[in-house]
Amino acid sequence: MSEAVTRTVTAPPGLLASLDPLLREWLPRQRWFAGKGRPVTGFTLVEATELLPSTGKLGLYHLLVRAHQPSVPSHGAPGHPGDCYQLLIGVREALPPRLAPALIGHMATGPLAGRTAYDALHDARPAELLLEALRTQARIGGLRFERDLDQDIRSGLVPRVVTAEQSNSSIVYGDTFILKLLRRIVPGVNPDLELPLALAREGCPRVPAPTAWMVADVDPAADPVISAGPADLAGQPYVLGVLQPFVQGASDGWELALRELAKGEDFGAEARALGRATAEVHTTLARALPTVTLGHMQLQLMVDGMIERLEAAVQAVPALRPYAEGLRTAFTALGDLAAEGRTWTAQRVHGDLHLGQCLRSPAGEWWLIDFEGEPARPLAERRMPQPAVRDVAGMLRSFDYAARSADPPQPDWAETCRSAYCSGYAEAAGLDPRTDPVLLRAYETDKAIYEVVYEARHRPDWLPVPLAAIDRLASTGHLT
Repeated sequence: MSEAVTRTVTAPPGLLASLDPLLREWLPRQRWFAGKGRPVTGFTLVEATELLPSTGKLGLYHLLVRAHQPSVPSHGAPGHPGDCYQLLIGVREALPPRLAPALIGHMATGPLAGRTAYDALHDARPAELLLEALRTQARIGGLRFERDLDQDIRSGLVPRVVTAEQSNSSIVYGDTFILKLLRRIVPGVNPDLELPLALAREGCPRVPAPTAWMVADVDPAADPVISAGPADLAGQPYVLGVLQPFVQGASDGWELALRELAKGEDFGAEARALGRATAEVHTTLARALPTVTLGHMQLQLMVDGMIERLEAAVQAVPALRPYAEGLRTAFTALGDLAAEGRTWTAQRVHGDLHLGQCLRSPAGEWWLIDFEGEPARPLAERRMPQPAVRDVAGMLRSFDYAARSADPPQPDWAETCRSAYCSGYAEAAGLDPRTDPVLLRAYETDKAIYEVVYEARHRPDWLPVPLAAIDRLASTGHLT
């Protein structure tokens, strides 16, 4: 590619029709597919861009497709047009053995009949093309590749796909960069790019600064969510991926905690350092972006939402019923304080903080990553200011999870970590989260209720982990 390349391209007509029967089978099997348990009944093509023509040995297509399903309970009413997914489809005459795990299927009809489609993120050539497009700030069809010109992007870095993925996909280039490609796509400003950019502008060292990013400009008429949705969505780009420095040799916080647990090692010093890192991120976000004051009405709405989630969870998981009244007091106590005139400051937060969202460098520094929030929640909700204690509660629950996943469980280890984390947070923020026990208990209870529902549906063997916290929170409201 030449510098700042711009190409106007379109995908061949009938491409989605030929892929449709293959994607109906392949898409639900992917770990990042959000609509599991309901059949895919069809697709709407939101965007299609030909990155490499299929006339060559390798064809490459970037697609945004909206998967239709009978209902999408997470969005409320039936009839929602479904989730939009980003796909990078490679096309070859036949797949070499190394790409066999990426197989989507063999196309029987349409413009590419007789050829084989596969997930191209597992292939070096498409991965190299994405990095080169970011390096050169390419514009290809509706795709825009943008970058921070103060950071250097070398060409020729060898890509490798990260296999341990959940809601997204990642490619590591050499040991220099990691490209996170969002799989479930929504129009609008994505916090996974917005917040790291804001933190980088303020010089916060606890978050890898975005090096480059890719977005799609979509015709509003092509996406039923935009054409039938709020007017302010029209013209909003879709954030597709973010390239950030790769923290070489870094340890995933969850894996590190489990290793230390297995060895019987104390994790208090690490928890304290992680608390300081969290507070640094929070104080920087409060400085970089607007904060708001939550008064009685806003707090009551928040409390009502927590109570509604509790009631729905009790209906879904009978094991919660004995604890329902005790858990409700965690929320009504917060509502009582709000009614008495107590207010809280809300700011932008991580939104889904746990040990797995943290990296520790070989030098012992902690980094926070993955700022997109809980992907199942609407984007507007994920971008709302919230009390910083919400992130703290998420991390406290994560220490609990690590301790209770050990055999035998180590509740004292969790208590040590929880205390050290809050102490470290206080050192950097000047305010200990434990001095606001009612708010902290409400958020930790809300998180534990969510965990109970999740485990009951997906991992019943793990249900005792959050239920142990439910018993504690319902009976005494005791925190660290």
